[in-house]
Parts: sequence; C-alpha cells; structure tokens
Amino acid sequence: MGGVTPASLAPILLVLGDEELLATRAVTEAVAKVRGVDPEADVREYQASALTVGEIAEMLSPSLFGGRRLLILRSGQDARKDLVAALLAYAKNPDPDVQLLVLHLGGAKGKAFADGLRAAGATVVPAAKLKGHRDRVAFVRDEIRRAGGKCTDDAAEALIAAVGNDLRELAAACSQLLADTDGRISADTVARYYRGRVEVTGFTVADATMVGDVPAALEALRWALHVGVDPVPIADALADGVRTVARVASAGRGNPYQLASSLGMPAWKIERAQRQGRGWTPEGLVRAMQVAAECNAAVKGGSDDRAYALERAVFSVAAARQGSTR
Repeated sequence: MGGVTPASLAPILLVLGDEELLATRAVTEAVAKVRGVDPEADVREYQASALTVGEIAEMLSPSLFGGRRLLILRSGQDARKDLVAALLAYAKNPDPDVQLLVLHLGGAKGKAFADGLRAAGATVVPAAKLKGHRDRVAFVRDEIRRAGGKCTDDAAEALIAAVGNDLRELAAACSQLLADTDGRISADTVARYYRGRVEVTGFTVADATMVGDVPAALEALRWALHVGVDPVPIADALADGVRTVARVASAGRGNPYQLASSLGMPAWKIERAQRQGRGWTPEGLVRAMQVAAECNAAVKGGSDDRAYALERAVFSVAAARQGSTR
C-alpha cells in the first residue's frame, strides 16, 4: 500500500450502509492499510451487541507492548446505550495508535450512534445499497478504473443490461472483462463479449464444440459457469451432442423428416446433427464419445476441478474432429 502513513489512517471509520460487498471491501481495505503501516498490527473483530463497557475500555486503552491496533465493531446499530456513550466519549479524543472501524447498517436503529460518530469527526465510508441506475453505472466505471482500465458510460450501461443489478455479479463481470481484454472497455467490447450470453446453456457449448469452434465453445462454457449453470447438464449436453451426431452419421444421408421416425428424434435435431457431422470420421466420433464419457465421469464423480474437466473435453473433442479432417 504505497503512500499509507500513520498520519493518513483515520482514527475512527464509520462504514455506513447495508450493501455487503461494499462493507466487506471497506474492512479489507482498512486492514490492508493498517498492515501497510505496521505488518504486525493487532486486528480484532467484535459484535457490538455482545460487547460490554468494561471490554471496550480494555480494548481501547494503550497497549503495554505498543504497536498499532485495528478494532472492527460489527453491527454497530445493535450496540447498547452504555456502550454507545463510552464509544462516543472515546471518539472525541481517540488514541493515535488505535483505529476504530464501526460497521452500521445506516437505518433508523442505532441512528444516534452513527450521528454521534459522524459529529465526532469519523471518516464515513458509504456502503449503502445502490438504489439508482446512475449509481450502478458509476460503480461499474469505478470498478474498471480501480483496476487500471477505462470504461465508457455506454459500456457500463451495456454491462448492467447483460449481467443485472447485483453488485457482486457486476464486480465479477468487470474483473472477467479486464482479464480477457486490453482494459479499454467500450460498448462494442461488452456487446461482443456478452452477445446472447445470458441464454447460454450446455447445448451452446456442445454445438460450438461439435463444429470445432473452440474459442466460441470456451467462451460459452466460461460464461455458463460464471452465471451459475451446473457443470453436470453441460457435460450431459456435450455427451448428447457427440452421441446424436454419431447416430445420425451412422444412419447415412437422408431426408431429416424420413429419418425422424426411424431414429426417434425430431427432424430439426437430425438436420442440425447432419450439419455438425460434416468433417467427422467414424474413428473421430468414437474418440469423441470416449472423451465425453470420461468428462461425464469426472464431473459427476466429484472431480476437484469440474470446470477444468469440461475445458479439457472441449479441446479433446475438437482435436478428435481435427484428426478426422486430416
């Protein structure tokens, strides 16, 4: 943490609001700053409702061993009156070696405590839920800027449209975009990256894999996992994709509508499998079926890294097809 000095640490920090991501971040940053000044700093956490005045006096008294301390008081709105009085008295003349961080939901409950800390000169870190669309746009732009990237207003708008309003999802999406681009995020970047992504399923992954489009398959796979699609149906879709192409290929060329009854599957599925089957050999399909079976076993057998098992299967199925075309 360059530039952090003992003098730049606020003696009292009031993290005000009910947005968990912002509150957690404020605590993480406070800990990092204190440790930047003193790597051996003593960091302690307490629940306001469980603390007594005697304990708080001991916590805030000068340490026999010196050193810096950060005291984190969670759920400040639940503090009892005697504790509030003791803390507000302390806040008027805080110990320079102690930093007190109070988390407070910011509602009507315990309002006098938050107001008193503010009046005593506490540094307020806003952590309220972002109500308006403009606030969320500002949040996205700030997320990208903090990580060294650049983001236009319309790019932030596009990202919110693709991902939704949840701050954790937005933060994760910003981080993913920064990892996969040069850091200059425009509306076009977001559109390219998220085109149709919200609808991604295991079949999107399987379809791209079967025609050998590895970049599209991996992009769809990563997005599906990011938005919480379970790995099991993705593995099933991949196996189904290989199996369907193999069955349709073995039935020979024919009219999809005529083959529908003998194969027991809808004509549109046969038509798609015929399209996907171009460029495959029987040997390639046998290899792809083995890969899909191994992937299924890894994903359903509780492999440590199911995402890796799926990615490996995408590469291996595409390689089996590549082998077919040589």
